Amino acid sequence: MLRRSGKTVASCLLIGAVALVVPAVAGCEAGANAPTLEFHEAAGGAYTTFNGIQISNAFVLGAPSGSSVPAGSSASLFVSLFNGGTGDDQLTSVSAPDYATSVLVTGGTVSLPAQGEVNLTGPQPSVVLSGLTKPLDSSATIPVTFDFAQAGSVTLQVPVEPQSSYYSTYSPPPTPAPTTASPTTTSTPKAKTKTTPTATASTSPTP
Repeated sequence: MLRRSGKTVASCLLIGAVALVVPAVAGCEAGANAPTLEFHEAAGGAYTTFNGIQISNAFVLGAPSGSSVPAGSSASLFVSLFNGGTGDDQLTSVSAPDYATSVLVTGGTVSLPAQGEVNLTGPQPSVVLSGLTKPLDSSATIPVTFDFAQAGSVTLQVPVEPQSSYYSTYSPPPTPAPTTASPTTTSTPKAKTKTTPTATASTSPTP
């Protein structure tokens, strides 16, 4: 009986020790895989499939809840792309003419190999709507056009998600550093010196 009791107590202690170790290990893994250190997981957003190209989880990052991204500023766009066709393709441009004067894509274009996936999901934005022509309110949707070299063009109604809750770890576009004007040096022209010719003395011969 004593022997069995000893085994029972030892087993309970062992189980308790394992229970304490498991959360510690899990905590370490969570810290190593923090969302700000790698691409984000799939999130809700606009999606479509056309001509072999699948667009999913497309959304624009708005301001924190209760505010909007002001006109004249920039906003991040996140999206995942999959080329389900048999040939390579390329995302050549993105546009949102009703809301932004231009859309900048890192690298200019995005290569999409056949049966390949590209996640433009951060942590830093790869697609930026610049020069917003009107404020972006959270929960709104805006038309965004994706142009592909082979598949053609498609326009989606993309939601604007507030930078809160799940989306709080996504990054807005970096704020451009203010440019400092170089001091202008004005040179004052020197006054010209007028040279008066010197008279030469003439010596008369002595008679």
